[in-house]
Amino acid sequence: MRRSSLVLAAGLAALACSSPPKSESDWEKRTLQGQPAEEELAPPAYPQTANLLEFRLPDAEGFRYFIDRTTVSLEKDGVVRYVLVARSSEGAQNVTYEALRCQRAESRVFAVGQPDGTWMSARSAWRPISAPRHLALYRDYFCPGSQPVRSAADAVRALERGGR
Repeated sequence: MRRSSLVLAAGLAALACSSPPKSESDWEKRTLQGQPAEEELAPPAYPQTANLLEFRLPDAEGFRYFIDRTTVSLEKDGVVRYVLVARSSEGAQNVTYEALRCQRAESRVFAVGQPDGTWMSARSAWRPISAPRHLALYRDYFCPGSQPVRSAADAVRALERGGR
């Protein structure tokens, strides 16, 4: 009985080795090509006040919104990444490293800034744009006509001009 179990186990092992190779997942393809998965992106340096460009929102409810000009990037896939700083009239501040996917009108938060100037990974999913700040960035600065700006410099110029 024991010998037949060994023969069966050896047969199953041989069968497993002879099965066709599985196809790679998207994550495996990105990793094997040396591209980090989005969840593994290292956030940029924490924002400095001198690098912040304010953008206005109607009905901002006591908040002022800023983009760190040094963090704006345009990726090959049409995704615009940036650091957003939201300050309340009482002095509270929220800092996020996030992105807009222009062609799908989606936003995503990659990391949340901590009071000590470090980042905590957010691991959020892409979601349809719904927040007024994301809608303004999408429409007026980073994705005019639902298409990404041509370069990060164009996005920064749009912020400096106050929109389109």
